[in-house]
Amino acid sequence: MNPLNIVILAAGKGTRMYSDKPKVLHALAGKPLVQHVLDCASLLQPQQICVVYGHGGEAVPKAMQQYAARFVIQEPQLGTGHAVQQAMPHLGDDGNTLVLYGDVPLIQHSTLHQMQQAGEGLVLLTVNLPNPAGYGRIVRNAQGDVQSIVEEKDATPEQREISEVNTGILLTPTRMLRGWLGKLQNKNSQGEYYLTDIVSMAVQQGVAVHAVQPAHEWEIHGINSKSQLMVLERTWQLVEASRLLVQGVTLADAARIDVRGKLSCGRDVEIDVGCIFEGNVTLGNNVRVGAYSVIRNSNIAADTDIAPYCHIDSSEVGGNCHIGPYARLRPGTRLHDEVHIGNFVEVKNSEIAANSKANHLSYIGDSTVGSRVNIGAGTITCNYDGANKHRTIIEDDVFIGSDTQLVAPVTVGKGATIGAGTTVWKNAPAGELTLNDKTQTTKAGWKRPRKEK
Repeated sequence: MNPLNIVILAAGKGTRMYSDKPKVLHALAGKPLVQHVLDCASLLQPQQICVVYGHGGEAVPKAMQQYAARFVIQEPQLGTGHAVQQAMPHLGDDGNTLVLYGDVPLIQHSTLHQMQQAGEGLVLLTVNLPNPAGYGRIVRNAQGDVQSIVEEKDATPEQREISEVNTGILLTPTRMLRGWLGKLQNKNSQGEYYLTDIVSMAVQQGVAVHAVQPAHEWEIHGINSKSQLMVLERTWQLVEASRLLVQGVTLADAARIDVRGKLSCGRDVEIDVGCIFEGNVTLGNNVRVGAYSVIRNSNIAADTDIAPYCHIDSSEVGGNCHIGPYARLRPGTRLHDEVHIGNFVEVKNSEIAANSKANHLSYIGDSTVGSRVNIGAGTITCNYDGANKHRTIIEDDVFIGSDTQLVAPVTVGKGATIGAGTTVWKNAPAGELTLNDKTQTTKAGWKRPRKEK
């Protein structure tokens, strides 16, 4: 296959967005519009990606610096043809050039691959719209061959009746594109250099012009206002919901789920209304996610139940755990199997081993918690001394009474019991009862009560 250059036009101001942020940096499904396009473009493995930016100064290059792309400024903005001209000095003449748009975020790799397979010459991506207002019309001759593209402002009443429209996305040999761009003129109602004028040049030179259509109309929808952004957001979320349903996920309401990244689900997963998934999230078999929970960059193992209104961020949750309601797992949390984290419990940068539980109103930060530990209501790990963070270690089989403060760095030994209301500011011995009135004391030989049968 011929080498490929990709030019992404991202210089528009987006006046109708009523925002100081460049239009292409507004987010759809959790990431900037232009990032969607860059991700799709990268799948084609081009030899060069060139992003033409303008309004917003260096905001676009700075936001997208993780991509191996060349950023070229267009100043002033004199139309799409002028924008592509800014990129041409950075493109070799060998192979083809694909032109994409930073505010058309949902173009799919399969559609672009179809364009690559369409044949030699100029390849246009077109679509038939029931309401083509605002788009350039595809003008064909009696034999059905593409002759030109007429912008709506320059179209005759008859041409405005044409339903096949130009999406602006095109693929053509780079050498030909360079020649056509050099011949563009701005004799139109806008006084701009239209990229679409190269179509009539190609026809005059006898170059084959192919038209390819996307599988989905939403692939070519551009964003010019917050209203259009909202509509396309909901369209995409319904596409994502449909994908999950096909895979066997149970959704309480397909219209009330937001996937802002990649969501991978096992079998028999159930998701209630209003849930948001951000970044890369994996849900194992039989996971249930309660209403209005937010999960970001986390893995949830099989058979875990997440009650409503939980926030889970950058965490690993083991199998058969019970989380929430109203629980928060912050970055660095790792829960082993069969851990219970109850209502209004916050866990941060901590590892909790199997069969342990903190069921009420507690904060566990920068801690290592063993197995079969009970953390009573109102317990907090005091991990910050005002300057540095310190770690709390709670060994296996510890019972911590309610309203306890563990002042890190501190270790609670295996099998120890901490009396309710205790402030633990030095290590608590294994197997003993530690409590304090005015000072911390240890009751040697104390035995923990056993549950009556």
